[in-house]
Amino acid sequence: MKRGEGSEPGLSAQVSGEARPAAPVDPDYPITPVPRSARRSAFSITVVLVGFTIFAPTLMAGASVGAAFHFAEFLVVLLVGSLVLGVYVAAIGFLGARTGLTTVVMSRYSFGTVGSKLASLLLGGTQVGWYGVAVGTIGQMTALAFGWSGWWAPAIVMIVVSGLMMLTALFGYEGMYWVSLVSTPLILILAFWLTFRGFAEVGGLSGIFAMEPATSMSWALAVTTIVGTFASAGTQAANWTRFARSGRHAVAACGIGFVVGNGLMVFFGAVAALAFGEGDFTTLLISMGMIGWGLFFLFGNLWKSNADAAYAFGVAGAEIASDRRKGPYIIGGVVIGTILALTGVEGHIVGYLSLLGVFVPPLGGVLVGDWIARWRHGQPPLETLTEKVRWQALVPYALGAAVAWFSNEHAVGIAPLNGIVVALVLAWALGRFASGRTAPQVPAAVG
Repeated sequence: MKRGEGSEPGLSAQVSGEARPAAPVDPDYPITPVPRSARRSAFSITVVLVGFTIFAPTLMAGASVGAAFHFAEFLVVLLVGSLVLGVYVAAIGFLGARTGLTTVVMSRYSFGTVGSKLASLLLGGTQVGWYGVAVGTIGQMTALAFGWSGWWAPAIVMIVVSGLMMLTALFGYEGMYWVSLVSTPLILILAFWLTFRGFAEVGGLSGIFAMEPATSMSWALAVTTIVGTFASAGTQAANWTRFARSGRHAVAACGIGFVVGNGLMVFFGAVAALAFGEGDFTTLLISMGMIGWGLFFLFGNLWKSNADAAYAFGVAGAEIASDRRKGPYIIGGVVIGTILALTGVEGHIVGYLSLLGVFVPPLGGVLVGDWIARWRHGQPPLETLTEKVRWQALVPYALGAAVAWFSNEHAVGIAPLNGIVVALVLAWALGRFASGRTAPQVPAAVG
């Protein structure tokens, strides 16, 4: 039986005689495969992923890279970095579509039913931290824009916007789709307008191509910076591509989202920094006296990104508890993230969270490598998995993370890519020569 066919929506093939749950299934299927009846169009998946990558902090990455190169060279660096990121995320997205599973639930096949908790804690915990950083940033920027002093005014803003983000995540895929469909085009229009103004500010294309670099940066560090903008979050692309009707649709959506969408944000940030000396659009718009537009850009941008983060730690919590509901874990994570924001977390742990980003991508490398070695022709139902911890995945992950950390500390190559490749190759090798599977093979959910 194919996964999701001839069974209760969202459930993988059932063990003979097993009773079906009486409680309604979460329509986002946090720990079970998305059935074919719930799959979405390629357009829908693309809208969600483009909204995911239109992320304000990426502008600052573009600003730092753009200032270090002649503009023609920057464009080449941007292309290389975007392609590296796009290929990696497309691989994760493809697996999501083939299995119908979130990244953390897929990890049960590679890391074991208990070892997968490592992935859930790492991915979910990182997203809770970034959620708090984004909420805190909104509160502080709003206070700055209106000249508010004291603690209460920004605190109220943080609580209100956090509630909106939580509600969007609770609506699941549908909520994130509609927020993306409305906010992303408006944000892109605003970004293109500012970019055209930037070109005019420096005398057009000839002016920006003639500008000399203000700083210096190696090619490896520049590509690492571009890849690093979304290598961590991109590891969770399967959370959304599992709704795709085919692997091809997932790959196409990831390409548009992470090569085009993320690449545009890096490009916009570079142009703004070169033309105006400020890569952050919110700060730039406020300095122009356009407070309303500045806050719209900030709210619209981080609302969608934080809803994605809340969704991610919701499904991670569901995986840890083996709960078919994501709601309680979204609410719990939002409460923790909001408390972190109220305590000023954005000024203290951004560097720490960025470091965690170095340790997340190798996890994706393990999933891809293990899938190529053992599961590309099909996977057994989740219920048949018996291995609790698989050292064949933990060892590649640990070595990949160590290589990524060393590369990041000593500027050796492209740190996230180094970690991904090491983890992928080792997971493939150990999986390929493993003694065998613990359950019969069945066809994959989607071709």
